[in-house]
Amino acid sequence: QVQLVESGGGLVQPGGSLRLSCAASRSIFSINTMGWYRQAPGKQRELVAGITRFGSTNYEGSVKGRFTISRDNAKNTVYLQMNSLKPEDTAVYYCNANPPSFIWGQGTQVTVSS
Repeated sequence: QVQLVESGGGLVQPGGSLRLSCAASRSIFSINTMGWYRQAPGKQRELVAGITRFGSTNYEGSVKGRFTISRDNAKNTVYLQMNSLKPEDTAVYYCNANPPSFIWGQGTQVTVSS
């Protein structure tokens, strides 16, 4: 079973940037697709970005052009670069396979507010 540890969240002003990291406890090379998810208060968890083992990416419409997902298989880490952040991006962010197949980590809180 893979353990996932997310980090890099925080409080940022609208228009700011953050880079999230997700460290896996074992190799993720064989996992075809990894994803970043988020859950805002009172809402269901949603997939915002995915990346295949070969580097193909896809994004949820509201983050396209602002967020960039990447993965470093050698470091067992998945990243999410978030630029031009908006208040509606406020949520707890998680990583997992896509579809989710591992126990969820604790997530990392992202708060976008002035």
